[in-house]
Amino acid sequence: MTTPENNTGAQALRPHAEDAFAHELKALAAADDRPRPARWKLSPWAVATYLLGGTLDDGTVITPKYVGPRRIVEVAVTTLATDRALLLLGVPGTAKTWVSEHLAAAVSGDSTLLVQGTAGTPEEAIRYGWNYARLLAHGPSRDALVPSPVMRAMADGMTARVEELTRIPADVQDTLITVLSEKTLPIPELGEEVQAVRGFNLIATANDRDRGVNELSSALRRRFNTVVLPLPATADAEVDIVARRVDQMGRALDLPAVPEGLEEIRRVVTVFRELRDGVTGDGRTKVKSPSGTLSTAEAISVVTNGLALAAHFGDGVLRPSDMAAGILGAVVRDPAADKVVWQEYLETVVRERDGWKDFYRACREVTV
Repeated sequence: MTTPENNTGAQALRPHAEDAFAHELKALAAADDRPRPARWKLSPWAVATYLLGGTLDDGTVITPKYVGPRRIVEVAVTTLATDRALLLLGVPGTAKTWVSEHLAAAVSGDSTLLVQGTAGTPEEAIRYGWNYARLLAHGPSRDALVPSPVMRAMADGMTARVEELTRIPADVQDTLITVLSEKTLPIPELGEEVQAVRGFNLIATANDRDRGVNELSSALRRRFNTVVLPLPATADAEVDIVARRVDQMGRALDLPAVPEGLEEIRRVVTVFRELRDGVTGDGRTKVKSPSGTLSTAEAISVVTNGLALAAHFGDGVLRPSDMAAGILGAVVRDPAADKVVWQEYLETVVRERDGWKDFYRACREVTV
């Protein structure tokens, strides 16, 4: 596979899913003899295999993109094969965006038809805008119209993505109702409409833990089939997720291999799980939880930063001293309340844990 490049010819720091895993998608397409919905690049079975991983008959290994219950992926893929839109719901760090991107890549071969939801997302981002130079010169016309990613997906029978749907103002959210229910997007300025062709669907992501979210109206929520992505069920599953993602990111950044730091990854995951669950892994000691989410995504970030420290300022081997500052930054979001929680956890849990003395000392040194 050739390395994806940007429009300057430089290597892309973070290739799109359809580029980074092009060889897997190609192998799946070649081996896929099952029925495919209209304009799908793969069958639903192949899409699920792409996300969950497996080995094809020709020996090609498909790496897992999502580690979790198989039924969740199957329901999500099946939803996209119907006329119902898909809403991926979960707390921060449950891989909603990651799953959304890979679903779009496998179904449509293009994950870039994306609307990024923010408090300032305008209606034009979902419907359409105008090239004002052409609009002023020639009046409303198709040439002056600037289609949104959603409009382009409707016209081409592809999968559109809306990230952080609940961050978008409620009146802008509701512009999706006609799109999802009638499968049409009116253009009143031209007296026309864009009708969705077969193959069109939409994936939205949302979480309801962030402050300042805009609840979905009941009318809009009914247009979605909601799939909740849970936090990893076990520590082993979470360690596997963190190790896989850090390894992928590390290769792009020329960082040391993950196997050298699996012990430290397990420590980070253990700390995060215990603090967010409010109890130690053995169930014997209750602990206070900090204000942050301490998600799997944050664990990936902490470990990646630790690997960078080990590579550039150490001997390339991940050690507690490389992890301590990152863990402190993830846990202590509120300098007053969270610092107390962290110090209490260090003294009552970490200090007494066998084999964790080096980790305890490293964390104590950065906790001032």
